[in-house]
Order: sequence, then structure tokens, then C-alpha cells
Amino acid sequence: METIIAYFETIPSTHRSLILVSGLTFFWLLEGAVPLFNFQYKKWRHALPNLFFTMTTVLINFLLAFLLLNAADWVVAQEFGILYWLPKMPFWALMLIGIMLLDLVGAYLPHWVEHRIKPLWMVHLVHHSDHKVDTTTANRHHPLESVIRFSFTLFGVLIVGAPIGLVMLYQSLSLVLSQFNHANIQLPKNLDRILSFVIVSPDMHKIHHHYRLPYTDANYGNIFSIWDRAFGTYMDFDRERIVYGVDVFPDENKNGQIKELLKQPFQNYQRPTAEAEKP
Repeated sequence: METIIAYFETIPSTHRSLILVSGLTFFWLLEGAVPLFNFQYKKWRHALPNLFFTMTTVLINFLLAFLLLNAADWVVAQEFGILYWLPKMPFWALMLIGIMLLDLVGAYLPHWVEHRIKPLWMVHLVHHSDHKVDTTTANRHHPLESVIRFSFTLFGVLIVGAPIGLVMLYQSLSLVLSQFNHANIQLPKNLDRILSFVIVSPDMHKIHHHYRLPYTDANYGNIFSIWDRAFGTYMDFDRERIVYGVDVFPDENKNGQIKELLKQPFQNYQRPTAEAEKP
């Protein structure tokens, strides 16, 4: 574990880019082999707005990365944060706890908040408006949402007391797991269910992309499924019955137009309707 953290302390930008591209490529190809839904769509055309928002996310994180570095250096120098307040334990255990807490504060918490605060929901709606969820949907976030999520991650670094190597490892795991659980792949149901007790599996997360409540407001996790189970936001639903794309944004043509998606946060507040039929 110490070797891994040491590598991520100085990970080159090219290696981080390789993780992004390799993950997308792997799950893109896997979607063709074991798809959950046989979408009738032009995959590259569908991917274009999602890849655009992926690039804006990368750019924003790159421009603000110095804040993460300064925050991580400060907590180490001051020995500030939860990891420094815990009793002495093996290095690997501390790092695992650190990743779990960064996942809680940097991913689960902002996601939950975005579904609870009206203006933030309208920003987050860009992610939920995709009617053909696949691995490219993972980073379909409005630039405003990228800033919001970065802010929570920065807060997480300060609270957790995470060194920069741990932060970079967390972000890499978060990226790949997000690509995985958004991918249009069909794992054996028993395998998916077993995975969902530890990590956010594809079936578990796709429930969150169902077009109606209460499922839209469930399964917020990104890496670890423990947070949804601990805080009572876990829900189960038959994957064959999932319908993507919130019902308040039904126009698939606009969903593929970058200009329309950029304007989405400034529209009138809208929420999905409740599911009429019980599972």
C-alpha cells in the first residue's frame, strides 16, 4: 500500500489521462459484448456531449488542482484531520479508512445534497437527463457541478487529513468505479448483488437513473455501497424495468445538444414525478 501511495503522490498527468481513456475504452468495448439494454442509437453521436462534459470536468479539476495540493500539504504539516486523530493502526487500514471517508464526503454527500437543494438539483439534472446511460454518462456533469463536487472533495481532504497520494488514488478509483457502474453492461444478477454489498455495482447505480421517484432519490454512492445502506438511501429495483432519463426532461433531441444542456441549470425548477406502480 505504501508503494501505491508513493506512486500516486507524483503520478504524471499523462498517467491520469491514461486511466481515464483506458477505463472508457474498456467499458465501451465491454458494453458491446454484454449489454444490459440493446439501445438503438448512434453510440458516437450520443457520446459527444458526454465527452464534452468529461473534458470540462478534467479542465476544472486541472485548474483547481493546486488547491487540493496545498490542502493536502497543510493537513500533513499540521497533522490535522481524522486520520491523525485515530488510534495507531496499520498503514493500509488508515489508507482504506481515508478512501472510504473521502468517498463519503467527496461523492456521497454532494450527490445527496444536489438532490435536496433546488438550484443544485437543476445543475445536477444534466447528469440525469441522459436517456441512454452508458459508460460515457459517468462524467456527464455541468461545469457548475464539477466546481461543486470539487469543493466537497477539497473539504473532504481537510476533514479527513488526506495526503496528496491518497487523494490522487481516491480520485482514480472514483473515476474508474463511476465508469464501471454507469456502463451498459449486464453482469450475472447474483454476482452484481454480491458486489453491491461492498461497492456500487452497475445494477445498484442504474436504479438511481430510473426516471421516477423514489428511485431517482436513492443509491447515491460512487465507490462504496456502505453509505447508502448506512444512511437508509439504498433501494432495490428490477433492472429490466428501469427507464432512463428524468420525466421532466423528456426531449431526447435537446438532451444531445450541448448548448441546451449548458442552459439547463437556469430553467424553472422541476422534479421527477413519483412512480405510480409499486415494484
